[in-house]
Amino acid sequence: MFISFQYCCKYPTFVIKKMGMTNDVFGRAIRDYYFSGKKEGEIQTFSSLGEEDAFPVSYLFRDFSSMPALEQHALKLCRGSVLDVGCGAGSHSLHLAGKGMEVTSLDLSKGAAEVCRARGLTDVVRSDFWRYSGKKFDTLLLLMNGIGIAGRLDHLPEFFEKAKELLKPSGQIVFDSSDIIYMFDQDEHGHYEFPDPHTYYGEVIFQVGYKALRSEPFPWLYVDWDTMAKMAATHGFGCQLVRKGDHYDYLGKLTLLGY
Repeated sequence: MFISFQYCCKYPTFVIKKMGMTNDVFGRAIRDYYFSGKKEGEIQTFSSLGEEDAFPVSYLFRDFSSMPALEQHALKLCRGSVLDVGCGAGSHSLHLAGKGMEVTSLDLSKGAAEVCRARGLTDVVRSDFWRYSGKKFDTLLLLMNGIGIAGRLDHLPEFFEKAKELLKPSGQIVFDSSDIIYMFDQDEHGHYEFPDPHTYYGEVIFQVGYKALRSEPFPWLYVDWDTMAKMAATHGFGCQLVRKGDHYDYLGKLTLLGY
């Protein structure tokens, strides 16, 4: 079985500066698709789990009706001012802006930022999530496993602290992720056989490719709901499991405790 691209492939551009990457793979693909007039091309993904996959660049330009149910639900949960973290080609931002919402579209990719502006988004910021600072928001939106920017489980506390810097007191984090436990075999006693028992099984190393470009390897985190809820509560967030998906994925909402 493989990790579907719709759960893993929106946000690797955010790891470029942190990992020293120089190839803006997603930005190049997004830019080519939008400006060339040739509505084709695909992005390849390679993971430490031995999985290879590919998806059409057109998927990054989908409209609301073509989005998975979890994404549609997530967009309906957004309120107030929204920071779309890792906006990619801007599909989520465009939907929210079309509803009259105040949206800031954030992505490190030069190509992605250029296309977002060309598509009509007016508040596009080219920045790393970890280094971004500015106004505070009512909603931080991290879709397509956007929480994966933490990279490793022990980096989630850093994510929570950064989120607190960007949230208004009554703000919320709307995100989705997947429990990839299904990718591992079980022994005769029902115990899962993980490659490294000392590492959380949801920590994956990815590479992405487009045409002749290939990114450097970067870490990405998939976190099961129980683990996420416990860690979030420890760091001052209330947790709500909003909805479960059809394939070990889920939609969650975090709010600052005390509000």
